[in-house]
Amino acid sequence: MVSRGVLPQALTGRLNPRAPSLLVRASPFRAQATLPASSLCYQRQAPVSRRRYATGHDNNDAAEQARDTKEGAEHEAAANAAADTASKDTKSKKAVLDEASGSSASSSSTTLNDTSDWESNVNMNIDSFKQLPHANFGVNQFIPFDPEFREVLKQIPWEFRAPIRYAFAYGSGVFPQSKSSGRVPTDEELRKIHPKAPEAVKRAQDGTPKMIDFIFGVTHTQHWHSLNMKQNRHHYSALASLGSGAVSYVQDKMGAGVYFNPYVVVNGILIKYGVVQLDTLERDLTQWDTLYLAGRLHKPVKILRDDPKIRLANQINLLSALRTALLLLPPKFTEDELFATIAGISYLGDPRMSLPTENPSKVKNIVGNNMTNFRRLYLPLIETLPNVEYNDASATERDWIWTDKSLNLVQDMDPVKRGNMVRRLPKAFRSKLYFEYQKKFAIPQLEFNKMMEESQNEDAVSFKRRQGGGFEQRIARDDPAEVTKHVRSVIKQTISWPATAQSLKGPLTSGFKRTIRYLSEKMDKYRQGRDAEKAKTAAASEKPSEKSEADSNNAEKKN
Repeated sequence: MVSRGVLPQALTGRLNPRAPSLLVRASPFRAQATLPASSLCYQRQAPVSRRRYATGHDNNDAAEQARDTKEGAEHEAAANAAADTASKDTKSKKAVLDEASGSSASSSSTTLNDTSDWESNVNMNIDSFKQLPHANFGVNQFIPFDPEFREVLKQIPWEFRAPIRYAFAYGSGVFPQSKSSGRVPTDEELRKIHPKAPEAVKRAQDGTPKMIDFIFGVTHTQHWHSLNMKQNRHHYSALASLGSGAVSYVQDKMGAGVYFNPYVVVNGILIKYGVVQLDTLERDLTQWDTLYLAGRLHKPVKILRDDPKIRLANQINLLSALRTALLLLPPKFTEDELFATIAGISYLGDPRMSLPTENPSKVKNIVGNNMTNFRRLYLPLIETLPNVEYNDASATERDWIWTDKSLNLVQDMDPVKRGNMVRRLPKAFRSKLYFEYQKKFAIPQLEFNKMMEESQNEDAVSFKRRQGGGFEQRIARDDPAEVTKHVRSVIKQTISWPATAQSLKGPLTSGFKRTIRYLSEKMDKYRQGRDAEKAKTAAASEKPSEKSEADSNNAEKKN
């Protein structure tokens, strides 16, 4: 078996987004000049907030405004620092391991020997980045990208006076899902989507203007909507006329706990933003109770504002996605298969995938055009798991991480190791899988309840005791096809209702006009994807006939 690859040279430094030399499209994989710490990128100050509500509490408002602005700047600075670390040179396998483990020499208090020991001591009650397992923890979540585009995206949260603690951009508006066509859109086409798009957005979207999607993590939903409705009432549907209490109730009590405002123009850019309470986001990342936002974060995103608790929760989420994918895969597989399995988790059970409202090749397009981004996200985690590794000579080549080639991997199918993976799945998700196998193995209810009670006691005592026992190993010994069937069934159970409810509340939160527009665009994407697949199939079927015709012509010439 080929030894695990060593991470090659990556980016060093970052560029001043206003430098005139950036007229050429910047690539996140191209070496870039390092700027001094005094450059504009490092010294960027938070814009002065303009909040003023003409109440009798102006002094309190001013203090709250200053606190929110300072907090927003701190969370943005944390995201900047992590993104800079992610873009710098990673020289050794140990450096890769350090991104996902507690084995780094730079760990704050205790140096852990086992690469996954941070999982044994997870403490979600943190409020500072210094409390993370080590200095570089979770930087794999920060995907290097065009610095000008990054600066443009970072400006969007600053246009909201309501405080945003965590923010990321995602979807096809920031990660193209098709190869570059070289086509340049007309001004009319561009203005139809983005009324006044910056050049960085035009380049990043590569000739196909699209709405850019954001998620904003906030502390208190009703307070946030109250502030935002005073500034941006036009972002909301008629539901807002009932007040922020009604808006927050619909957000928190219906669907997956997210409230979307689509087709909003900010800084000349068409965006859709979803608002989620941080506690809801953390719970979904660690327990997979809906997989709605956890599934979005299984794929590469552009984190604009960071939060220590969410970074920790998302690292748990990514490890859970990797373990779930391994349970669904055979002993030997490719990166394409691994990343497609991970990206496809959030679409199993989503009603949109069974209706003509999504491109049928969506998962394939996401992975096929973002191989290096997926690798950057999951490679440090693959390196820390004891039962999976690369089995490809290309993994020893220089700069192999930045190639689009899909490499081969293998996993150990030992029931003990796979049982441990089952035991370390997110709690809510794992419980559903246990119930599936209780029915399959016909375990009496009293015996099953006792087993679940012991499992909860183990959770309360220590994560270290979360090793797979007899029940988990029995699951792992089951026929791989049966394991796949039951895991997929649990994924569908988890996603189906929250995703359906989230879709059904769309007309209520977005308004009927914007909902119809959204569905119309989704149906267009479905038709385009279907037609593209038909064209590929037709082209593939023509090739054999062309070959046989050529062979017959050659035979005639010989005769």
